Amino acid sequence: MDQIILVNNHDQEVGMMDKLEAHQKGLLHRAISVFLFNSEGKLLLQQRAKNKYHSGGLWTNTACSHPYPGESTLQAAIRRLKEEMGLETNLTKAFQFTYRAEFTNGLIEHELDHVYVGSSDIDPDPDREEVMDFTYLSLEEIENKLNSTPELFTEWFKLCYKYAFHYYNQK
Repeated sequence: MDQIILVNNHDQEVGMMDKLEAHQKGLLHRAISVFLFNSEGKLLLQQRAKNKYHSGGLWTNTACSHPYPGESTLQAAIRRLKEEMGLETNLTKAFQFTYRAEFTNGLIEHELDHVYVGSSDIDPDPDREEVMDFTYLSLEEIENKLNSTPELFTEWFKLCYKYAFHYYNQK
């Protein structure tokens, strides 16, 4: 069973719980998201594998997950970037935000999401159990796709992609 870290609104740990149970109950928990840009300033997006417990087949940021108990958010971001996309690079924490989204399968994402940004021109080697496909898109290309087909993107991505681009472009 995957244990995730339950937190309060101040990101203080309040307990541990099985990942599926936390998503069934909609309890606030710690999460990480990674946004990796290439030298052209395009974001590496992944299409989640169809077999994911929610949002399967949807496009999202480069990698995302939950830290293990005792693991820092940076360690989790580095681990998941390697596990999902086969990539290693330096990551910097950009910001964090809280969101809540309900899915048609009854699961609820209620996350305090720590967002990390990095850059790399190395081609990803995704784990096909995690990732169906990947692409690099500019901010303008993403916004065009979101305007025409928002249902093809994860809820958390829609909430935070602009902030990740802003952070990356300020560096």
